[in-house]
Amino acid sequence: MRFLFSAFFTFTLTYTLGADEIRAFWFAGAEINRYELSQMRYGEPHPGHAEFIFVTEPFLTDQQVKNEYGGSPSTDVLKLNALRTFNTGIYSYRTMTSTFQPIDLAAYPHALKTNTSVQDWCGQAFQQLNRTENGWRGELRSYFQKEGDRNFELSEVPIEDELWIQLRLDPTQLPLGEIKIVPGAIYTRFTHRTTQAEAAKAELMPKGKLSTYSLTYSSITRELHITYDTKFPHIIRNWEEVEPQGTTKAVLTHRTMNSNYWSENRAADAPKRETLGLQAIAD
Repeated sequence: MRFLFSAFFTFTLTYTLGADEIRAFWFAGAEINRYELSQMRYGEPHPGHAEFIFVTEPFLTDQQVKNEYGGSPSTDVLKLNALRTFNTGIYSYRTMTSTFQPIDLAAYPHALKTNTSVQDWCGQAFQQLNRTENGWRGELRSYFQKEGDRNFELSEVPIEDELWIQLRLDPTQLPLGEIKIVPGAIYTRFTHRTTQAEAAKAELMPKGKLSTYSLTYSSITRELHITYDTKFPHIIRNWEEVEPQGTTKAVLTHRTMNSNYWSENRAADAPKRETLGLQAIAD
């Protein structure tokens, strides 16, 4: 247990477990979460759904890919595949962010890799950040002329896309106070902004059984609020992204632990999607 003091001179209590208990939970299987999504796009809210799939795997730290055939150096990561599906008028949007955060936060306080793809009927974009000794190495591939295909580097700062996993492992390790942080890739791609560190205030606000981690940016107009269970395994119950065009909201509706969902890939397995509140045929 660790006490965190807020700017208002009140204290809060955050519950954590030891490394063995954390590993025992996450190595028991994959966690699949389904959220009811209201995605702001083009100045209007659009209904949809989001899926967060948390699963562990061995990861090669030099190549920064899954360790499938053996090799070193390697570490165990908690991977988050975060997907969003929604329609804007006649056409469809699908996004996915994959982030690879080592479970050993003491040795690896940052994710090793994150990549994001955005597809709609107009085209697609892909962005990836890889961890380096001095910060991040980035690449952007986009069909937009002003974004083009480019490579870039970022300094030693946290990134928003790694926070979701760090929160599930140990929220006491989340950055707090006045910080510099790289906004989430969905935001930068939707707004066509340059991927760079921005000034923000980070706060952790417990409310009994639930806690909320918030980022309020000062250099851009954006807020992120993630509400989760105060006690481990810190299930994410809902989140909001507040931006000038409106507020994106997501609320947890279904959650299950599944030891081998990747093997349930036959046509006969399609009805199992209904247990997650999803149609048998993907929409």
